[in-house]
Amino acid sequence: MKPEQIAEAVPVEALGAWVAANVPGASGRLTVTHLSGGASNLTFRVRDDANDWVLRRPPMGRLLATANDMGREYRVQQGLGRSDVPVPTTVAMCDDAEVIGAPFYLMRFVDGVVYADADAVEGLTEAQAAAAADELIDVLARLHAVDYEAVGLGDLGRPEGFLQRQIGRWKKQWEAAQQRVLPEIDEVARRLERSVPEHTASSVVHGDYSFNNTMWSRDDPTRMVAVLDWEMSTLGDPLTDVGMVAVYWGEAGELMWRNRSPQPHRLNPGFPGVDGILARYEATSGRSIRDIDVYRVLAVFKLAVIVEGALARMKATQPEADTSRTEESGAQLAALALQIADTSSIPTLRGA
Repeated sequence: MKPEQIAEAVPVEALGAWVAANVPGASGRLTVTHLSGGASNLTFRVRDDANDWVLRRPPMGRLLATANDMGREYRVQQGLGRSDVPVPTTVAMCDDAEVIGAPFYLMRFVDGVVYADADAVEGLTEAQAAAAADELIDVLARLHAVDYEAVGLGDLGRPEGFLQRQIGRWKKQWEAAQQRVLPEIDEVARRLERSVPEHTASSVVHGDYSFNNTMWSRDDPTRMVAVLDWEMSTLGDPLTDVGMVAVYWGEAGELMWRNRSPQPHRLNPGFPGVDGILARYEATSGRSIRDIDVYRVLAVFKLAVIVEGALARMKATQPEADTSRTEESGAQLAALALQIADTSSIPTLRGA
């Protein structure tokens, strides 16, 4: 992000005045640097003479009324700060869009490493890789064990009927985005609607849990120091998180990452396979994963619909662009979702 874009996203004088009036211990002039973000929420590092913070705000431009909810992110991390889930310490929330042009919040900067790709973990031994994978899953199990009422998050979402609503929501997304005939997606949607387990659990759900959204200690590469990016969090079925981790770990992840560096677990043999990840979660959480195929199919179904949504936007805004790679990815994900369903032990997923 260019300096002028940073200045537009986070006007330093206006932010400084607000910080001086609302954040105890603020000291001196602020400096702002860009950390990450673009289409999703933007992340900046903000420092003064005594403090080191991170600021999160929505992306530039017009947003849906319910999108990019800063207050939601802030509340989730504030609540989980009372649990044994590692999250950044929240500092202050500003819901007045007039201050910098959008609501924002501050949290304390956490120093660490994000295992974004295979390069980020190339220095790990096989034993450290195995321990990091265990930690990734153990922290997820701890998140799903949080008493959300006790930490003030009882109104974060509606857990009853969550899985049915997820299937319906993504089916509508597909109908809205559809640019071509993909019978695999329609068939997967029909099978998912028939395959919702009779009993589902409720927990805080991250919504996009993976190595990419976690930070690790520089001193101990097997210790997670923070779970990041809570913008998709809600109350729902915890196995939706597990299903997404599982499909990212396998062929769907390879498809989604094929134009980037390999995922962190791809090259070090110390990282377990998908079965090892699932067994670890079942043992650590005490939850049955007998219906995990439903959640794996749902996860790949969602990824296929997301890609088809991207295809629709490309065709609308860049009609001359070559969309063949995106079309191929969407078709491959749709086929993978149907393949997982066809080989499942769950009769309704197989179409029986």
